[in-house]
Amino acid sequence: MPMPTAREITLAKRAHDTFLSNLIVNHILLFSGIATLGQSYFHLMGLVPIISVLIIAYTLFRAAKLQRADSEFVFIHWQIAARWSRLLAMMLSLLVVLSVSAWLAHTQLGLMREMSYALAAGLGLLPTLVSVLVLVVVESDALHHAKEGTYPKWAHRRFLAEVS
Repeated sequence: MPMPTAREITLAKRAHDTFLSNLIVNHILLFSGIATLGQSYFHLMGLVPIISVLIIAYTLFRAAKLQRADSEFVFIHWQIAARWSRLLAMMLSLLVVLSVSAWLAHTQLGLMREMSYALAAGLGLLPTLVSVLVLVVVESDALHHAKEGTYPKWAHRRFLAEVS
């Protein structure tokens, strides 16, 4: 693989910077900041999933539009970011489904409120938070690869369908 140009490195880094901004700034800092303000600002909590959905949609859209012929290096890095974006979207969807199920169990089946909170948090929120933290580490490694002008071997095999 020839060394990518400075422009290609910048374009590849943009994919990871966007995704890491979603994880760190939105899911960790904004969520924590709003949560510490108290119940009077709880309605602002809706900003976190809205911003996240917009960033995930942008990442997936941009990765789908990118052509391999333009730059394999940039293509692979956007595909890596899109892969982790799909995983985050799946975890967020699981959180929504479990939260709605816990709420329905409380309102329709008479489940205790505390039990429904425990189900939503234990089966939905905790795995989502752990996946966000793991994705920060994984995506930071991908950003490092982009800065160095390389990409992981698994990504080359997966996204270019070549066996090394």
